[in-house]
Amino acid sequence: MRARTILASAASVLGLALAMSAAHAHHGWGGQSPDQMQVTGTVSRGISLSGPHASMQITDADGRVWDVTLAPPPRTSRAGLSEDTIPVGATVTIVGNRNLDPDRFEIKTVRVTYAGKNYDVYPDRL
Repeated sequence: MRARTILASAASVLGLALAMSAAHAHHGWGGQSPDQMQVTGTVSRGISLSGPHASMQITDADGRVWDVTLAPPPRTSRAGLSEDTIPVGATVTIVGNRNLDPDRFEIKTVRVTYAGKNYDVYPDRL
């Protein structure tokens, strides 16, 4: 009986620790500036719909490589973006919230504009 109680307690603690680490990993908008900005660049790594958030990379006119964090894959797809929508080498404009760390060129994206079309992955934030 005592072994069952210890095993149940250990399983509960492990489950709670796993849930807390997952919640910590998904930081939402907390690490981003409250002010939106815009950056234009050339797609250097195309859209990926893997992971908890879709992503891509662009290189701006000054040669800085920006990590572009999009919405979760289903929401990004509903906005009209797939892995084939924007080719590498295309010019895009990103509107979003920059990472609070000025040494990180990362933007959590609200809108992607390509070929005159807007793809709003977080339209409620525009």
